[in-house]
Amino acid sequence: MPTTLPDWLTHLESLNRKTISLGLDRVAEVKQRMNLSPDFPVIVVGGTNGKGSVCAMLESILFAAGYRVGCYTSPHLLEYNERVRIDKRAVSDADLCASFTAIEQARLGVNALTPTLSLGERERKEELGDIALTYFEFGTLAAMQLFIERRVDVAILEVGLGGRLDAVNVFDSDCAIVTSIDIDHIDYLGDTRELIGFEKAGIFRSGKVAICAEPNVPDTLAKHAQDIGATLWQIGTDFGFKPVSMTATERSHQMMSIASDTPPANSPPQQWDFYSPIGARASLPYPALRGAFQLGNASAVLAALDVLKEKLPVNMESVRRGLVEVTLTGRFQTLPGKPTVILDVAHNPHAAHSLAQNWASLPTASCRYAVFAMLKDKDMEGVIAALQDQVDVWLVASIHAPRGATADEVSAVLQACHVHGDIQKFDDPTAAFVHACNVAGENDRITAFGSFYTVAEVLQAHRLHR
Repeated sequence: MPTTLPDWLTHLESLNRKTISLGLDRVAEVKQRMNLSPDFPVIVVGGTNGKGSVCAMLESILFAAGYRVGCYTSPHLLEYNERVRIDKRAVSDADLCASFTAIEQARLGVNALTPTLSLGERERKEELGDIALTYFEFGTLAAMQLFIERRVDVAILEVGLGGRLDAVNVFDSDCAIVTSIDIDHIDYLGDTRELIGFEKAGIFRSGKVAICAEPNVPDTLAKHAQDIGATLWQIGTDFGFKPVSMTATERSHQMMSIASDTPPANSPPQQWDFYSPIGARASLPYPALRGAFQLGNASAVLAALDVLKEKLPVNMESVRRGLVEVTLTGRFQTLPGKPTVILDVAHNPHAAHSLAQNWASLPTASCRYAVFAMLKDKDMEGVIAALQDQVDVWLVASIHAPRGATADEVSAVLQACHVHGDIQKFDDPTAAFVHACNVAGENDRITAFGSFYTVAEVLQAHRLHR
């Protein structure tokens, strides 16, 4: 068996020829073989966009409240370990290797429990044989195995794709959250919001509360919740938020009361109130994550905490601290220095519109550079349409990965969309970013977006050359 994490990741990629292979039978069988049955609350987070923000805020608040928090997200940007965190710290290579070894033994049917199986169970194992788990399925099982081993108080699991057939859904949740519903991954989820809404509603559970931060809920999602006996809480109807004006002095006093360090420079001079069927929380600080839409994500987080308050009580101080201290790499992340450099993993039209709104809130830049690279199966036209009026120079790059589009392909789409900005082509996002840094002035702005691959390469280049 492999002995290092890089070797294990290479091995995992070779086990299943399909990068994405939806279905629960494989992962459910290995889960049963390993007896992975969490005895702590599980929160499952799905949605087209906003999943990462919701997971980060849940993790930050629950950690501030003193809980031992396990958090599983994907994809990673620089290191695989980022996907599995306990108490806001990535687990070690050694921990992941040990967990992967246990999963490998279980999928091959050679784990230590095999001799104790009944005749029927043994026959079932022999019938199934080796199980070709995907890369994501391996990671999902490893995360839960480590959370159980480390005795976390709560686990937060981010859906990889869709919901109903995603590996995360093999674990029953105590509360499920759907952040938003828009067109993406049409080859797997369908090409309408109704079809996609049904897939995402698959994480709901009978007798549990299902939270949806999407104000325009597809009928399929609401109907599925009703059909299985889940209680649907919808933003704007059952829970929500209200921004409240706040003076600079009031804001200063509030920030000082919850943190000794300097509050984030981008924190708006406002506070907001939250309400749900359980109660209300007033005078909350804005989340440290950028974007007015983050209040919707934060509301979904607080709604989940209300649902779980008997198992995981959280006081107001912890809520405030968690909102102020939350961080999330690659989501409208502003890097220090001049010119302004922004990283955003926006890779579909819904996320691109949010990026455009955030751009509009910034001071005017003399020249706006876009380091732009995408996967070829994404809606490039939709992303470009949302952003084309706010870009002066397009620095397009190839992504050298499965499904990656070449610079020529991206450039052709930009030209077909009749963008007004200049278009320049590069071999990879690193080369495009280095060029941008060389030509941009202090009053210009560089934004890298279009894919996790794009942001990961630019983030690595920035760290190496700063």
